[in-house]
Amino acid sequence: MVRFGVIGYGYWGPNVVRNIDRLDEAEVIAVCDKSEAARKKVEKTYPDVRVTDDPAELMSSPEIDAIAVVTPVWTHYELAKAALEHGKHIFVEKPFTSNTKQAEELIDLAARKNLKIMVDHTFLFTGAVQKIKQLLQDGALGKLYYYDSTRVNLGLFQHDVNVLWDLAPHDLSIMDHLIQESPEAVVATGQTHLNGHEDVAFITLYFPDRVIAHINVNWLSPVKVRTTLIGGEKKMLVWNDLEADEKIKVYDKGVNIDSREGLYNLLVNYRSGDMWAPQIAQVEALHRELAYFVNCIANDEIPLNDGKAGLRVVKMLEAASESLRQRGALVYL
Repeated sequence: MVRFGVIGYGYWGPNVVRNIDRLDEAEVIAVCDKSEAARKKVEKTYPDVRVTDDPAELMSSPEIDAIAVVTPVWTHYELAKAALEHGKHIFVEKPFTSNTKQAEELIDLAARKNLKIMVDHTFLFTGAVQKIKQLLQDGALGKLYYYDSTRVNLGLFQHDVNVLWDLAPHDLSIMDHLIQESPEAVVATGQTHLNGHEDVAFITLYFPDRVIAHINVNWLSPVKVRTTLIGGEKKMLVWNDLEADEKIKVYDKGVNIDSREGLYNLLVNYRSGDMWAPQIAQVEALHRELAYFVNCIANDEIPLNDGKAGLRVVKMLEAASESLRQRGALVYL
């Protein structure tokens, strides 16, 4: 049995608490939040769970094995470090930390104390992403050409980070999981319109072997879009996360080029075959993720979304932020 303390009961915290509570191998011992209204909600929903406004009570409690940090990113480092120093495993909301130095320090601290870090890259545990991973591993798409993702909506505006740090960690963590190579360089552009933080941003990442990735994040879209295109030599894939049923569609479409002598003698053949929608598991990703974290703790295994995975995403965010400041300059990773 892994006993959890949860810090933060705002937007995402209730989902974390609910899913831990549903696990047979885990239980929530205590929840911490600065908001009195949030604490009252916990008391009403989980009368047996201890409630406090002081994170130190969770850190020092001998009853707690792991701490879930579900708070704004600028608080992650201090809370996660305190938890590790008190011998607790940590589950940290995305993005892992505010900078790479903080992430590296937490990774080293966890290694010295033989503790687990899991960064909440929830989408890796969706049936859709797991199916796409399987298709790529099986070579169904062939040689990878590009990864193109759009994640836009109206709001929710954040007061402590820009749209890059708010929405892009989802896409960067998915991309990092699906593409085996690491990007070599990043270009980012964006603009601030309302609250002093960039609310529209575009990221381009260059990989070895001519693979390119593009991510569009936006708080100012009149419609909500969650669509990813993945193009390969053999087939192309569309993932629409807002679709109720056929979230993934694989198209047998592509281009074949036969070269003859001379630049103007290229023969371009367009291939247009069938479309098929693979069946994907309908599960709550966060529940699967937390069950996996509990299993990693119990069996002393390293999570796939560990601190190093979190660090890779933070490095990309830092590079994109630097490029953004330089109005689209190429920044090498």
